Amino acid sequence: MPKIQAATVVEHRAAQRAALLDAARTLLSAGPGASVPSLADVAERAGLARSSVYSYFSSREDLFDALVGDTFPRWSSYVRERMARQRTPGGKVLAYVDANVHLVARGDHALAMTLAAVARADALATSTRALDDELRVPLVAALREHGSGDAERTAELIQALVFAVSRMVETGTGERRARAIAHELLEPYLLD
Repeated sequence: MPKIQAATVVEHRAAQRAALLDAARTLLSAGPGASVPSLADVAERAGLARSSVYSYFSSREDLFDALVGDTFPRWSSYVRERMARQRTPGGKVLAYVDANVHLVARGDHALAMTLAAVARADALATSTRALDDELRVPLVAALREHGSGDAERTAELIQALVFAVSRMVETGTGERRARAIAHELLEPYLLD
């Protein structure tokens, strides 16, 4: 029997599952053209026996669905944390933009796009909707607090800007330059 490397069996299992998710995340983030990893690839990357993977996931699709369920809440949490650190509504909106652009530059969006190609559509649709909802709420609240006459539509415009700036990052514009462009457009409205 393998040695348990945590205080309890529950903690050990949670750590093993997290290691498998991290390994899958790393392999899927390898970049364009990388092959979709097998469960054996994920187990090897995590330093576990291939048979161990089946204690946590019944199939590769099950693993990818779990990764979808793990990845999108991390994205949302990161953005919300950055927004919560700001004192002004305008600062919160800029933090929303900056956090999303940073995640794109870090490679999280590439991972999400890879997951979109390999995960089950129902799991992906549910998580994507939840992410959009979770991110929209604090953005709309910050815009309302700022005094926006139509916070919902303004949030859509800001999200379109995030998308455009994210594309810049993905096509070679550095994160700092892309964020500067977004700030140049938004600061006159947000920081007046």
